[in-house]
Amino acid sequence: MLRALNSTSSSSFSKLFASRSTLLCFFQLSISSNSKKMEEHRTPSAVQTNLDSRTGRQSASLSNSSLNTMVGQSSSLSPSRRSRSPQSVESQRMKSSPKRAIGASPEKRPGSESEEGPFDICIPANKRGVKLQKSILESNREKRKKLESPAGQHLRPGMVLLKNFLDHMDQVKIVKKCRELGIGSGGFYRPGYRDGGKLHLQMMCLGKDWSPESRSYDKSRSFDGAVPPEIPEEFRKLVDQALNDSHKYTKNVEEIPNMSPDICIVNFYSYSGRLGLHQDRDESEESLRKRLPIVSFSIGDSAEFLYSDVRDVDKAEKVKLESGDVLIFGGDARHIFNGVRCIKPNTAPKILIDKTTKLRPGYLNLTFRQY
Repeated sequence: MLRALNSTSSSSFSKLFASRSTLLCFFQLSISSNSKKMEEHRTPSAVQTNLDSRTGRQSASLSNSSLNTMVGQSSSLSPSRRSRSPQSVESQRMKSSPKRAIGASPEKRPGSESEEGPFDICIPANKRGVKLQKSILESNREKRKKLESPAGQHLRPGMVLLKNFLDHMDQVKIVKKCRELGIGSGGFYRPGYRDGGKLHLQMMCLGKDWSPESRSYDKSRSFDGAVPPEIPEEFRKLVDQALNDSHKYTKNVEEIPNMSPDICIVNFYSYSGRLGLHQDRDESEESLRKRLPIVSFSIGDSAEFLYSDVRDVDKAEKVKLESGDVLIFGGDARHIFNGVRCIKPNTAPKILIDKTTKLRPGYLNLTFRQY
């Protein structure tokens, strides 16, 4: 009897399981059929949307650089950009740069390498470049130079070189004052000649203006009407001291006459700067007749100075002018041919250019004279 019951239960369970399996299969077939019908009735826009979404997912794996390249190529091939008229281009320029569009350019001065704005002999705080460290040998040479007392060299009758005459603080004051005056009205500019040639330097005149074109002095500059600044009083005192010291190395006081400077030509030479052999004969007849001296201050990198009785570089003598040196030539040497042959890079005192003044690489030269 138990066997009969078990057999009956097993048979019933099998039938129930089979019916449930049949029902599940039927349900899956029904879902599959409905999906096909829905797919057949979908609109083209829906299909396109699905394709777009798939394409978007695939393109999302592209890198940003690839996308930027594709966008750039697409922009360059844009018909609208190719068909832009000259008028539309000019209109766009007017919006971005009104001065250039109407024919007005920034006011130019002959005084800077870019021909715009005043020339600054010092490096601005936000434009300081990387400087190479000096060797131990160069540093020791600078230290020895500081300890050396000023010494004079009698180069020829009427010509004396005072080594290390300007101490560090004198040089700092001169650089700062020249910078202050140089970026203002009547400051540094790059002079030129009538034929269009430019001097290889930046120039500023104090007291009176000197024009290379006319080779004469005037109260104001011809190209902008600026009045030259006056010679600072501290500069005059240094000139007087240098003249007095020069008499220690001459046979008599008359060899280098005293003078009271009312003109100073300040030149700044970059590493490529130079000045050909010339005579300083544009002062007054009285000054030239008395052979009043020229007093020259040297600051920054060293310069190779040439001097000769004739205008011939091969026959000229040369002397190295270092930062702090003062050269004086008057009397019999007043009308010598003189010039700057070259600038010696990386020879300026490190403390002067890096820590106190930020003077640009180059040679700052001040020549004082009496008109």
